[in-house]
Amino acid sequence: MKTDIQIAQEAKMQHIKDVAAKLNISEEDLDFYGKYKAKFSDELWDKVEDNPDGKLVLVTAINPTPAGEGKTTTTVGLGQALGLLNKKAVIALREPSLGPCFGIKGGAAGGGYAQVVPMEDLNLHFTGDFHAITSANNLLAALLDNHIQQGNNLNIDPNQIVWKRCLDMNDRVLRNIVVGLGRKTDGVVREDHFIITVASEIMAIFCLATDMKDLKKRLGNIIVAYSYDGKPVTAKDLNAVGSMAALLKDALKPNMIQTLENTPAIIHGGPFANIAHGCNSVRATKTALKLADIVVTEAGFGADLGAEKFFDIKCRTAGLTPDAVVLVATIRALKYNGGVDKKDLGTENLEALKLGIVNLEKHIENLQKYGVPVIVTLNRFMTDTDAELEYVKDFCVSRECEFSLSEVWEKGGEGGLDLAAKVVNVLETKTSNFKPLYDIKLSIKEKIETIAKEIYGAASITYDSAAEKAIEKIEELGYKEVPVCMAKNQYSLSDDATKLGRPTGFNIHIREIYLSAGAGFVVAITGTVMTMPGLPKKPAAEGIDVNDDGVITGLF
Repeated sequence: MKTDIQIAQEAKMQHIKDVAAKLNISEEDLDFYGKYKAKFSDELWDKVEDNPDGKLVLVTAINPTPAGEGKTTTTVGLGQALGLLNKKAVIALREPSLGPCFGIKGGAAGGGYAQVVPMEDLNLHFTGDFHAITSANNLLAALLDNHIQQGNNLNIDPNQIVWKRCLDMNDRVLRNIVVGLGRKTDGVVREDHFIITVASEIMAIFCLATDMKDLKKRLGNIIVAYSYDGKPVTAKDLNAVGSMAALLKDALKPNMIQTLENTPAIIHGGPFANIAHGCNSVRATKTALKLADIVVTEAGFGADLGAEKFFDIKCRTAGLTPDAVVLVATIRALKYNGGVDKKDLGTENLEALKLGIVNLEKHIENLQKYGVPVIVTLNRFMTDTDAELEYVKDFCVSRECEFSLSEVWEKGGEGGLDLAAKVVNVLETKTSNFKPLYDIKLSIKEKIETIAKEIYGAASITYDSAAEKAIEKIEELGYKEVPVCMAKNQYSLSDDATKLGRPTGFNIHIREIYLSAGAGFVVAITGTVMTMPGLPKKPAAEGIDVNDDGVITGLF
């Protein structure tokens, strides 16, 4: 079997103007980045704004395992299959981060014969959006430190600076640093921190802003520090908004590329779902809904993270109503949740499957709480047996879910025809009664408790004293009625990555709470989750190369 990058490099791509034409987008509404990438013009939205909205389908998954689930692969394959059914469909995805690309996870372009291309461009730099976000974030940090150095007219307390620098790379040594060392002219000495770009508030703002006016308002609301008398200091106070917005001007335009089967793909923004809100940009999704009859989008990691944030943060903020949700699982991953070692997952084991399927069961229950019709799809592997497949099918049907086998990794769109047909049938015959999980008027603690108990299945929640004080301060500042963005490990429903399946009786430990006032939510950090990941012992970067002809190898 060819590798993903080999398949991608052999793709017969169409000029991006021809791909855009399938959505009735003219050449004048594209800003070209070569032949196969383009950004939408600012004028396109004005032309399509009055179009009726298409149907919105979210693809999510069970908790990820080393066995693989294929959420993005399924998203791409479903989009391709809908095209084969002559549906006017588009997929809307996040942009990949360089951190995991060079780390352990790899890229985020799908896999096999269900990929978006050009795969190398997408995974490496793309159109420069993340660099713009990084630059805007660090410009604000530079202006903040310069203000203190140049007299500190805002009376900023250096011990109460909350704004962190960022870098789109897994670099653990930057988590905790000291800046300002050297001469007096080199700045005020203080402790500082780095986070990965995809966890920055600028990324969240970028993905939630509806237009430039909204972007600038949100940027201005960013709280960077507190004064000696406890008052918040914002980016607006530092006169940073205009220059930050200038850096983000072109990045704010959604990007378009294509799948291996030339299906239009709108890819924009990319917050992580384990430490950020995990969804592509509101601008991309809303534009896609005006251009197509069916929009297939995804949200990162398992449904306990990505889907919860898609529903409770993105949909609530943007006024979106999802029409269906596809929940991706694999036999291998379910057996892994049932205690089977990775090397033995290819052997039939119905007992382990029965033990591990409780993870799928919990995600089904969670999604049904939002009132959106659920379709479960198994991403099929060659080692799956008929008995195992039949067991999962019966399990899902008994829980009032549509069920489909997907073979898009091996067969592309053709392998997703059954799934596409099931999705179309649900869209045509079932009504979404979508509602968020919690009332926005609840206290911050009540919202955290609702997510932890209803979605994760926790028995209790405990808080570090610093988190308790942060909640008090945030509510005093008037930010009680905002959503909560939970930062939690992705591998378990709990905050302990080793607790697989459907753990019960566990405690969720809230280590830190901070306000993202510009994004419009509160972040709650649980367990040991880090906002700046580190590289593994053998990083993927060690296997990536480029030959004398400029052909990249080793990306996956």
